[in-house]
Amino acid sequence: MLDNINWLIVAGMFFGYALVDGMYAYYTIAVVKKQALAAASISFVMHFILAAGVFAYTKEFLYVIPLALGSFVGTYVVTRFQKKLFKDS
Repeated sequence: MLDNINWLIVAGMFFGYALVDGMYAYYTIAVVKKQALAAASISFVMHFILAAGVFAYTKEFLYVIPLALGSFVGTYVVTRFQKKLFKDS
């Protein structure tokens, strides 16, 4: 089963989805602040990364694991950073 796994794709899925979740947090902030160009730009890049992930895990279901872990890490890191940023303000 692990013979079909490309570890470069695993790393790409992990870091790509960590980036997407971090970007999603900033996308939400841009939408709330009504920053149309920033929100649209973030959304544009996010959807390219998300599409690449969909193509990968439709060919091999195990790629969902690094995807989920990357999403967890991305959200956690951005949330901790924002919490620390607002705590220092």
